[in-house]
Amino acid sequence: MMGLHMENDGIEMFSNHINDPTLMKGGNYIKEGCDSAKSTCLIFSPHTKDEVGALERYLKIFSENGVNLIYIESRPSSRYPSQYEFMVECAPTGDLGNAILALKEQTEYFSVISRNYKDNSETVPWFPRRIRDLDRFANQILSYGSELDADHPGFTDEKYRQRRKYFADIAYNYKHGQPLPHVDYTPEEINTWGIVFRKLTELYPTHACKEHNHVFPLLMENCGFREDNIPQLEDISNFLKDCTGFTLRPVAGLLSSRDFLAGLAFRVFHSTQYIRHPSRPLYTPEPDICHELLGHVPLFADPEFAQFSQEIGLASLGAPDDFIEKLATCFWFTVEFGLCSQDGNLKAYGAGLLSSYGELQYALSGEPELRPFDPSKTALQKYPITTYQPIYYVAESFNDAKDRMIKYAQTIPRGFGVRYNAYTQSIDVLDSKEQVLSLVRNVNQEVEILMDALRKL
Repeated sequence: MMGLHMENDGIEMFSNHINDPTLMKGGNYIKEGCDSAKSTCLIFSPHTKDEVGALERYLKIFSENGVNLIYIESRPSSRYPSQYEFMVECAPTGDLGNAILALKEQTEYFSVISRNYKDNSETVPWFPRRIRDLDRFANQILSYGSELDADHPGFTDEKYRQRRKYFADIAYNYKHGQPLPHVDYTPEEINTWGIVFRKLTELYPTHACKEHNHVFPLLMENCGFREDNIPQLEDISNFLKDCTGFTLRPVAGLLSSRDFLAGLAFRVFHSTQYIRHPSRPLYTPEPDICHELLGHVPLFADPEFAQFSQEIGLASLGAPDDFIEKLATCFWFTVEFGLCSQDGNLKAYGAGLLSSYGELQYALSGEPELRPFDPSKTALQKYPITTYQPIYYVAESFNDAKDRMIKYAQTIPRGFGVRYNAYTQSIDVLDSKEQVLSLVRNVNQEVEILMDALRKL
């Protein structure tokens, strides 16, 4: 989440979740903070000839090198049938490098999953493997949601600052599996929402893409989208889950690009719950509930767009830092500020446009430069964060954009593939022949089912 808003002469200028990569290393939403997660995760499988008790021998390696273990897990191996593997989380103590070298010599399979271990090029940045792993970085935020800059409209409003702290605190204490926090919005907050709601819904019929216009009435019918009511994340999340499997998760502050994109791999969108200051209803210095619900939510209910968003997230898992910046830029020019061609007309699908009354009109005015969406080129484009975008990228369709992102992801240098397992809400890391063969068998079974259905038609 997060970003910057500006308003000049009553016209809203929006730049949200990801800031200018020329200014912020790694394409992070605000800035790159010092990561407080200093642990390193190792995954390894014993040799096939190893007998019961092999773990004791491996643990001795850590002990001899003074490496403390935070977590140990034994589980069936997804790489080698009938074998098992271990996952250990190491504290930043002792000689971890020497322990790793010893383990490599004594194991069938070995991999380093880390945020801070930089010993060699084989190291893979840590990424969540299960949906509950999102709890591990949800609170490793770059700044707290209640921290306001001096030029923020609510900086001197103590009542507003306390309200922002309330929203940040309930998100900070949230854990996966809990009901999403219910918020009783104040009459003043509902009035601010109503102003934004009325202005934007005037433009949607002529400026928004058909997918957005198809879903929006359904959100009004099922989730309480009205000008006199701010919908609850729980109701919206349940609706999205029924449509595409996407869910919402409250967030307390600014996430790094890597963490924010990792959530999309699980079809999880980190959402704010607070609302902009009432003194300037068409302006906010960061994405608020208006941006999230009016801009992002409708498209996450569309199957093709949901798949496209998830592909960006999957591509980010274990990717080098420079590719995280490129993926964040692709996110900026699509999910945030994307345009598409529909029936010969230009329409908006980016949330930054669909939540900005001023820029939504500007983007379709014929004034800015338009370019076809091509991830390899789009990923390198610089952009401003305090003015309207001078360049927008146009997708032929969500399906075409998805196919292009899949092909672009294949250029990311990582020694494995990833696949989202919707049954277990986990990430399958594909880095062995046995795994790929098993997946091929599953695909063949699915093809047989499709062929059987086709013969019956």
